[in-house]
Amino acid sequence: MIRAYKFLLRPTVRQAQALSEMLRDHCSLYNGALQERRDAYRHPSKTSVRYGDQSAQLKEIRAFDPERQGRWSFSSQQATLRRLDKAFAAFFRRVTSGDTPGYPRFRGVSWFDTVDFPRDGDGCRWDSTPHDPTTRVRFQGVGHVKVNQHRPVAGHIKTVSVKREGRKWFVVLTAEQDQPEPLPATGSVAGIDLGIANFLADSNGEFVPNPRHGRKAAAKLDTAQQALSRFPRCKAKDRTANHQRAVDKVAQLHGKVRRQRLDHAHKTALGLVRAHDVIAHEDLKIRNMSKTPAPKPDPDRPGTFLPNGAAAKAGLNTSVNDAGWGVFLTILHAKAESAGREVIAVNPRNTSRTCPECGHTAKENRLTQEKFHCVSCGHHAHADTVGAINVLRAGLARRDANPA
Repeated sequence: MIRAYKFLLRPTVRQAQALSEMLRDHCSLYNGALQERRDAYRHPSKTSVRYGDQSAQLKEIRAFDPERQGRWSFSSQQATLRRLDKAFAAFFRRVTSGDTPGYPRFRGVSWFDTVDFPRDGDGCRWDSTPHDPTTRVRFQGVGHVKVNQHRPVAGHIKTVSVKREGRKWFVVLTAEQDQPEPLPATGSVAGIDLGIANFLADSNGEFVPNPRHGRKAAAKLDTAQQALSRFPRCKAKDRTANHQRAVDKVAQLHGKVRRQRLDHAHKTALGLVRAHDVIAHEDLKIRNMSKTPAPKPDPDRPGTFLPNGAAAKAGLNTSVNDAGWGVFLTILHAKAESAGREVIAVNPRNTSRTCPECGHTAKENRLTQEKFHCVSCGHHAHADTVGAINVLRAGLARRDANPA
């Protein structure tokens, strides 16, 4: 299996400057390759430029610009071109499937934060000074950078990436490992129902409260963003010291909220994986759930619109995004695979409206967000617990119908 490790880098001032220049030059390469594809397609010949064509030009580009493009690893530049190629492949896949396409966009320097090295030892070297008690990673054009390695790395290093987050730098490793020993069986199964009032409810009647990290930090974020809005929009190189401090403050608060969500998701998922052999959850389409309502034109007054509930939906969308269901489910699947547990996604249709006692399904069964009262048999329960029970039953039925 492949496992990722992320460690904080502690570069010197010169190394941090070199890392920033590396990101800048890879961003320039990405944008140049994108421009070439656009120009080629706009030509009357409708020429298609592919990764192989652009990769073959790298040798000439490096020779023409040795002070910038020639400084960095050839393989990392190929990885940047592959990144663009994947963006176009995803674009054409969405066009074919009828989804909203989203044509690949040019990247600003502040929006290009990662450089990938496809193979350890080719332009980079993890643990480049094994005789040194301090772990270091070497990047071509940068040097040996100190790493705050807080845990050991097991397995064979496959890829190395350098990433910028605000003012901090990180190295991300992927290592190929043997499949770990599964956790001992517990004989327990559970269904979970994700929500907003509670982060989740399980089929055993237990609840995990919603920490609402974004809402708790909203006041500080509003203050920081108001302070930032007083400065005129300009490029990063033209910012004053006070302007840059305001930018860093907003980034710092957003980063803290993101880390808090990740920490909560990891701890909650780990608790579920340790306690249950089988975990069933709703197969939620989170992107569709947080869409803005479509406008409703007024047929009697052209050019005007009827109320469509956008204000109320905006608050709900904020709460859905603050809960971080997508991140949590991704982490849950990864931890379950590593621990030898089974996670089953089921259709969420009517899971909160079906009585677990008599099976009667009706909209009137769910009186409020929390109360469930079956109009057929009179069964009372918490609505989220009912949803979790139905999710578990659907998950077990699906597993029995499709045995491994």
